[in-house]
Amino acid sequence: MVSLDDLILAREKMKGIVHSTPLDYSKTFSSLSSNNEVYLKLENLQKTGSFKVRGSYNKLMSLTKEELQKGVIAASAGNHAQGVAFSSQMLGIPCTIVMPKGAPLSKVSATKQYGAKVQLQGNVFDDALAYALELKESMGATFVHAFDDEAVIAGQGTVGLEILEQLPDVEAIFCPIGGGGLIAGLSLAVKEKNPKIRVYGVQALACPSMKQSLIEQKPVMVESTPTMADGIAVKKPGEQTFELVQKYVDDIFCVDEMEIARTMLMLLERNKLLVEGSGAVALSSLLYKKGNVKEKKVVAILSGGNVDVNFISRIIERGMVESGRYANFSLILKDKPGQLQKVLRFITELDANIQSVILEHVGENIYPGYAQLELSLETKNHDHIETLKKVLKSNGYGVKDNHNLS
Repeated sequence: MVSLDDLILAREKMKGIVHSTPLDYSKTFSSLSSNNEVYLKLENLQKTGSFKVRGSYNKLMSLTKEELQKGVIAASAGNHAQGVAFSSQMLGIPCTIVMPKGAPLSKVSATKQYGAKVQLQGNVFDDALAYALELKESMGATFVHAFDDEAVIAGQGTVGLEILEQLPDVEAIFCPIGGGGLIAGLSLAVKEKNPKIRVYGVQALACPSMKQSLIEQKPVMVESTPTMADGIAVKKPGEQTFELVQKYVDDIFCVDEMEIARTMLMLLERNKLLVEGSGAVALSSLLYKKGNVKEKKVVAILSGGNVDVNFISRIIERGMVESGRYANFSLILKDKPGQLQKVLRFITELDANIQSVILEHVGENIYPGYAQLELSLETKNHDHIETLKKVLKSNGYGVKDNHNLS
């Protein structure tokens, strides 16, 4: 079992290689969080864009000279791949990363730039993992697990040691959970130093594997649904991480896709921080008041910031829709002069900003003598959108919402 001494030694090993990331007080998020003093641990600014480099570097530093010469292998579709590749580059050893064929090109490219040999195998992570384990045997390389490994857990736990130094009087810490490597190490560090500090885990509601495992008192496999917090969408937690979470973590909360999207957008707008879905869940749980944490000094860990560029616009749009800042709907008009102008007047009088107007005269649901108007609007909130729809309906226009976020 990992010990506090292992974490302290891990921190010594990674000095000069891994950043001690900032801990920033946020006035904005403090005001939105039950009078808590909210501090953000910015692991999204860590080397390779996430905390994963801590565990991978410590794992590689624990290998013998002979093991290092044979190289390492890992399976990952994202942050773990980059952490292992970066650490291998620092130590000058061979590195192979197996990624599923559907892995984002940006992450494949970044992993290659760190000097790793990348092999694409299978359509999902499980396929890549199975292939990596086969390669491990034929190559004689050391397999670097993403979370269920003592050295990896110790490396991730250095985040907890830093928080205790940066904010000695911290009262609660909110931490994302996937396979459990980060919270296992962090909770060990925090509770062994000060058992009074509360440690809370946060999972995506779409994949609550650790929470369900605690209920059943053993690591279990759960069914998952698609989530923008893909970095923590681990269907079954590790054996070692489960034991540590069971021993040290006070509670686990879940956040849904709406809450994650809004939090990502707020971080981008208010703090100019680009944070991935899995990195936003800890703060999201605070903003949406999971649990009963009030008037405390709390830390939310922003565990990563590796968002695919092509996905950013969709995240922003979804976040704006979820928060009522953007609306897109259609209505049927009589095909007569002045009808369009009349509708647009209603919209502008209610202080909505018109972003686009599409008028169609031919379509499956458009009868002769009518036209379909599609509007994209910048709005204030959900109440504002409902007011717009109510006014339009009261003037005889049927309104159809074009957004489907299920």
